[in-house]
Amino acid sequence: MTDASFAPFEDLLDRESALRILQSAVAGGDDGELFLERSRSESLVFDDGRLRNAGYDADQGFGLRAVCGEVTGYAHSTEISEKSLQAAAETARLAVGNGGAILAPPPKGETPALYGAFDPAANVAFPQRIEVLREIDDYARSLDPRVVQLTAAISSSVQEVAILRPEGGLSTDFRPMARLNVTVMVESNSRRESGSAGGGGRIALDGLVAPEHWKALVQEALRIALVNLRSVPAPAGVMDVVLGPGWPGILLHEAVGHGLEGDFNRKGHSAFAGLMGQRVAAPGVTVIDDGTIPDRRGSITVDDEGTPPARNTLIEDGILTGYMQDRQNARLMGVEATGNGRRQGYAYAPMPRMTNTFMLAGQDEPAAILADLKDGIYAVGFGGGQVDITNGKFVFSCTEAYRVKNGVVGDPIRGATLIGDGATALQRIRAIGNDLALDPGIGNCGKQGQWVPVGVGLPTLLMGGLTIGGSAA
Repeated sequence: MTDASFAPFEDLLDRESALRILQSAVAGGDDGELFLERSRSESLVFDDGRLRNAGYDADQGFGLRAVCGEVTGYAHSTEISEKSLQAAAETARLAVGNGGAILAPPPKGETPALYGAFDPAANVAFPQRIEVLREIDDYARSLDPRVVQLTAAISSSVQEVAILRPEGGLSTDFRPMARLNVTVMVESNSRRESGSAGGGGRIALDGLVAPEHWKALVQEALRIALVNLRSVPAPAGVMDVVLGPGWPGILLHEAVGHGLEGDFNRKGHSAFAGLMGQRVAAPGVTVIDDGTIPDRRGSITVDDEGTPPARNTLIEDGILTGYMQDRQNARLMGVEATGNGRRQGYAYAPMPRMTNTFMLAGQDEPAAILADLKDGIYAVGFGGGQVDITNGKFVFSCTEAYRVKNGVVGDPIRGATLIGDGATALQRIRAIGNDLALDPGIGNCGKQGQWVPVGVGLPTLLMGGLTIGGSAA
């Protein structure tokens, strides 16, 4: 994927001409921008002893947006030229109409680069990546004769963006990404179970494909698969639940995080709408969204409107203190943008999105939290889930969970789902561990048809009174 850097105003467009076209599109409106992008991605999937898929994708284009009040005009094209830009401006301009608004002030501040400007796959040749996948497969099968299938995937990408604003400001970002995932399936007595592990971030592939890293992933995936192989049916009923640290933060992301995005609250669609300054969680609960953590999957040096990211406190000691905002929703709500205006790519308009969302650590020892669990489950890993933003109700499936009685961790369980609503669950947090961990770099977030990379995190947490969907009495 090595290429000359993306320089649209040197190779494709005259910057002054592009600025005049953009200004004509937003004249009389509140806001707007020209978003230019070039992206490349590669992926390899090794499945059941063979290379099943090898993919390469390259794309570039622009999106031009004009905003007036609650109305957005947006047009995009894969052809980066003055002619296409002029046509897009005429379309986006329809949202402004006769206008009369005053252009909003430009974004404030700058953020130091949070990751390097490099091709993450540059030092790992294509044949080397295939060989690593073969070694992963061989290693997994050598660890345990019950391994019947392995799927491993290596992916890397680069997204280069340039954001021209109508006041003339230009922001650029070079966003690398790399990831390695492993899924192991085991079989015993005609029963099959699986386990997965993975990780990555805005880092190079070198470290991910080092033997000490991928062997640890294989061992972890195998451990989870073997745990599930001896699992018993999950109980059903209302129980207390201890969530493990790290990836279980996906429940916080989905059940609470989306409800704290500005657009849902401005429109009154969130369970947290109108509750600013009020208690929405138990004392000690502090929730942060932070796009400024170096090399993390959800981090961005600049958001997709040109606003620097920030460490935003959403809930502090149980009190709702902020929402995540893009420029349009922030302006309509009379607050500052928080650097959370994100989009999947040039074909999409930005909207408020999470970056790295997590709960801060508390004072409790994780072992003591488990010891205090009299009758419930210990949920360590999660798979898919569904959330209704309007009321915060969620359903999440567990990929690794255990039955706990009188503080003793017992049998692993299968088929467990956690059912509840985010607002109530926050109020029922009874203990917060001192072991905050972020996920290993595997999160993707979907909203209104757009996907962006995110991070999540959580300390060990005791929640009271969640409904457990299972099959055992």
